[in-house]
Amino acid sequence: MKKFTTVDDINDLDELILTAKKIKSDPFGNSDLGKNKTLGLLFFNPSLRTRLSTQKAALNLGMDCIVMNLNTEGWSLEFEDGTIMDGNTAEHIKEAAQVISQYCDIVGVRSFPTLTDKEKDEEEQVISAFTKYASVPVISLEGATEHPLQAVADALTIQEYKTKRKPKVVLTWAPHPKALPHAVPNSFVKIMKLSGYELVIAHPKGYELNPEITKGATITNNQDEAFKNADFIYAKNWSSYNDYGKILSKDMDWTVTQEKMELTANAKFLHCLPVRRNMIVSDTVLDGDSSIVIPQANNRTFAAQAVLTKILEDGK
Repeated sequence: MKKFTTVDDINDLDELILTAKKIKSDPFGNSDLGKNKTLGLLFFNPSLRTRLSTQKAALNLGMDCIVMNLNTEGWSLEFEDGTIMDGNTAEHIKEAAQVISQYCDIVGVRSFPTLTDKEKDEEEQVISAFTKYASVPVISLEGATEHPLQAVADALTIQEYKTKRKPKVVLTWAPHPKALPHAVPNSFVKIMKLSGYELVIAHPKGYELNPEITKGATITNNQDEAFKNADFIYAKNWSSYNDYGKILSKDMDWTVTQEKMELTANAKFLHCLPVRRNMIVSDTVLDGDSSIVIPQANNRTFAAQAVLTKILEDGK
């Protein structure tokens, strides 16, 4: 693995999940792999699970970590070519990425979308620029359109809890007070399609995701119908894709409640966290036996460690 900025970078999902499971059973079993190696974690946006789990994964492999919040601790970066830099930006990504590459063996970047400029967001301007100009492997800590590390943890979690070869997995939209990105649902859809599971996407009209990503999945505007006989419910909010970045509805009827979970086949409940209680999901569900959000978050470490392992092994 030369980089990991999208689920599309996974060559063999089964093998990657098996690696993560082996790591989980013995997190320090390969602690010399990253000896004398440095992971740089660059954040343009807030993080809790991604930052801590990726740091822990690196430490488990014997790596050192450098963490920098670029919006508050670094120079303002310019990403456009040919720009006369007479404004607020003080350093171009061309120099910054090359310099950072001299300090780090792998670079992780987190950069959220604008949710106003679809074209720029779909180009993954920030992460793509680091990938282009860095001389070391780049991993996405969540970009404008994907969150592949989260997706690997999701796939690992479902692998651990499934009771049938091909479970029914439902990705359901849920209400939220803010306009949220498409990164988590996009990567989840991609990795569920790779997994070969029965995937149903439920959302109100107007909340269709990128059709190129959802192609092949069952899509419905009826949440109750989607929940019937489901084995896993993954709740997530996202803003409109066609009316880009807009909130079209805050319909609380789409909140995941215990009554809705009773329509399922004793489904497990997943969410990437952080989660808005009693808006995305009721307290009863989140605190109940069906919720596996805490084990899911724990798997973030082993997902990240599996990806780092593949990159370090390929770089030998």
